[in-house]
Amino acid sequence: MRKRSCRARTASAVVAAAVLGLAGCDAGGSAPAPDVSKARAAKPAPVWNRSPDSIAAVGDSITRGFDACAVLSDCPEVSWATGSDAEVESLAVRLLGVTGAAERSWNYAVTGARMGDLPEQMAQAAVHGPDLVTVMVGANDACRRSASAMTSVADFRADFEEALGTLRSTLPRTQVYVASVPNLKRLWSEGRSNPLGKQVWKLGICPSMLGEADDLTRAAGVRRDRVQRRVVEYNKVLKEVCAKDRRCRFDGNAVYDYDFGTDQLSHWDWFHPSRDGQARLASIAYRTITAPDPVA
Repeated sequence: MRKRSCRARTASAVVAAAVLGLAGCDAGGSAPAPDVSKARAAKPAPVWNRSPDSIAAVGDSITRGFDACAVLSDCPEVSWATGSDAEVESLAVRLLGVTGAAERSWNYAVTGARMGDLPEQMAQAAVHGPDLVTVMVGANDACRRSASAMTSVADFRADFEEALGTLRSTLPRTQVYVASVPNLKRLWSEGRSNPLGKQVWKLGICPSMLGEADDLTRAAGVRRDRVQRRVVEYNKVLKEVCAKDRRCRFDGNAVYDYDFGTDQLSHWDWFHPSRDGQARLASIAYRTITAPDPVA
């Protein structure tokens, strides 16, 4: 049988050549090797950066270090998120170093803030274009003058979605760390043994949970359980909304589950975190942010 020409062979193999990326027929030549370096260069970067270079914090009194240094006063230098206190070793210090934290971290949390205040705080934080925004808010939505005055779950969800939307409208790639709302009933149980703390509670600290602290009647128990259920519902919202954003990490209820003891609570109000408590919050955040994978 007569051999087919090179041209004939090429014509009959055109489909295979196109699919396999082979070189055309020539006088004894061979196909060039694939450019591996280009393939490697095209590999997409990870969605989650475990070493962000700047941080902005939003939230409430916990992130302001309220009652950690003096009674009824903010103390942002001990903030778990952006503080400079060596004993706390804030998240910013752990990620950016002391100098980096001073230059590239910002705290827009406000004592008394609720979820409805978060969109405005997010807008302020976005001005700096941070790599990471930390969120810790929700306790004041449950800590109202009465259980019936608590923020509804629907409003809590809508406000959180609006806050993330505010951030995403200008910073689609900024990462978000979301801390769970603390277990308020556990804080009541731990702090009610301290007479001084209970006197401070009467000044208006979380009355829905801490009001009439020594009242152990059924009605008081029902009230506290109602507040606690709302906190659980808030944390479910935080988890669900965060899960829809590929650059958001929820702490998996780590703050809620943490068993704050007397060493971790302010010795002025026995409710807010002390320096030691702030350090524990910083540790939880750092562990969540630097983990290879998000909490399940």
